[in-house]
Amino acid sequence: MPTADPAAAASRSSASSPSLSPREAEAWCAAVVDGQPLDRAQAEALGGALHEAPIRARMAEAARAIKVARTGSRVTVSRNIFIPLTNLCRNRCSYCTFAKQPDSAEAHTYTIDEVEEAVRGGVATGCVEALMCLGDKPEIAYKSYREELTARGLQTTTDLILDACRITCEKGMLPHTNAGILTKEEMARLRPWNASMGLMLETTSTRLRQKGMPHFHAPDKEPATRIKMHEEAGELRIPFTSGMLLGIGENDAERVDTLWTIKDLAHRYGHIQEAIIQPFHPKPGTKMRAASPLDDDRVIGWVALARLLLPREVHVQAPPNLGADMLPRLLDAGVDDWGGVSPVTVDFINPEAPWPALRALREDTEQAGFELFERGPVYPDWILERPEMFDPNIRALLPKYANDEGYAQRNDQSEEAA
Repeated sequence: MPTADPAAAASRSSASSPSLSPREAEAWCAAVVDGQPLDRAQAEALGGALHEAPIRARMAEAARAIKVARTGSRVTVSRNIFIPLTNLCRNRCSYCTFAKQPDSAEAHTYTIDEVEEAVRGGVATGCVEALMCLGDKPEIAYKSYREELTARGLQTTTDLILDACRITCEKGMLPHTNAGILTKEEMARLRPWNASMGLMLETTSTRLRQKGMPHFHAPDKEPATRIKMHEEAGELRIPFTSGMLLGIGENDAERVDTLWTIKDLAHRYGHIQEAIIQPFHPKPGTKMRAASPLDDDRVIGWVALARLLLPREVHVQAPPNLGADMLPRLLDAGVDDWGGVSPVTVDFINPEAPWPALRALREDTEQAGFELFERGPVYPDWILERPEMFDPNIRALLPKYANDEGYAQRNDQSEEAA
């Protein structure tokens, strides 16, 4: 039977796991730094031992060494705008405040004029990335939304996304779409107008889809469905963002399985440019408002394990607004990217957690011994080394927003981008 408290399973860690000595953990971590990948049993043993400070410390040291070997002292951030094209969603996750019902006063679907206005604000503040984030397939659930699309001359949400991405490109920014589950055909339509796309894998736990669990009323959170979209994005050669959500009721073995799945997808298709390790924050008004989030030590441990486990070309990202009190520790655990931070818009998924000011984030990064560099929706190494990953339309636009090293820089002085 599923637990009545979705967070309870997360508290079960290594009680039944064989003990792992710090010396053994140190040897495994040193081998990873030298290029020897962890096997599944080692990953599970490390994941089950994150409550032990000496083991966490050794993992973090190794993860930091991997990060420094790959990107030196550089840490990246994307100056972006967040456009929630629609906050209608057919899923009802137990921890979400983003999704609204059609009769809610907060329900809203952007018009193209509103998208254009948001993009103008982004251009004026030096942003390059426009994050298109929205609910899953609301047209399946809501007749009123279908009628609204029809009134606009659209058939599906994908038509709306396509129009929004086109106007964004025309007016001077690069879209990154995170629209939940899309078919291969829908992704192919969007690829010419997106520098990158994404879907948080979140978890591979099918247990969380059971009655009483966070994803019971969320058909688009079926792990097999999300994995399939990752695979199809790989077949289409789309620069892709994935990630893991920490603390929604999954246990240690399920977390390891999620990271292992992302690792496998990255090896098979070579398209995953970043993995977000995102801690769950309980929100008032949700079923999980009283759930206990993972403590900072555990979050640091899972960030370090992600860096140890994932291919080195996959960047490890931690949202700075969800870990404001532990930014130096995150950097020392292998994080090399802060994700999107907006000077214009709030984080509509986590509105209770304001973005840090870019100047403050730069200062915090420098105080931790690193340097902050701005990127666009794709990383510099992808722009310079992976031209085959971009549709010709996007490939032609990229030089307008990148310097010779691939970092963000506005080189387009056209009227559209003014």
